[in-house]
Amino acid sequence: MKYEKNEYSIYDERDKVQLDKVESLLRGSYWASERSIEDIKISIENSVCFSLFNAEQQIGFARVVTDFASVAYIADVIINPDFRQKGLGKWLTQVVVNDKRWKTKLQLLVTDDAHTLYQRLGLSNSDKLLSSQV
Repeated sequence: MKYEKNEYSIYDERDKVQLDKVESLLRGSYWASERSIEDIKISIENSVCFSLFNAEQQIGFARVVTDFASVAYIADVIINPDFRQKGLGKWLTQVVVNDKRWKTKLQLLVTDDAHTLYQRLGLSNSDKLLSSQV
């Protein structure tokens, strides 16, 4: 599926993922800075991936690990620093959280920051673990 907003697009197709861009984004994060390229590939292969683009350049990423029956774990939500403070992280997260495949399932997200953003999107806080109400 493709979502569009101004000059930005989000795709939930794994073949749209630009591995080099995702690796670079994750290298700059506090949670995946030392994740190997092999582990990044495996995580992508075993997740539903959401890629945020500005024209042909991938500038954001998120993925969901799910059984499609009861739970969806939202992971690796990240935006290129040059594109932050534009509402793109909020938009990407909204697209992920509202996906009909797990909208009514228990959604989990673990974070050390951005609690306020995720709470505004309907996730409730329990220390670092945020979850939706089913």
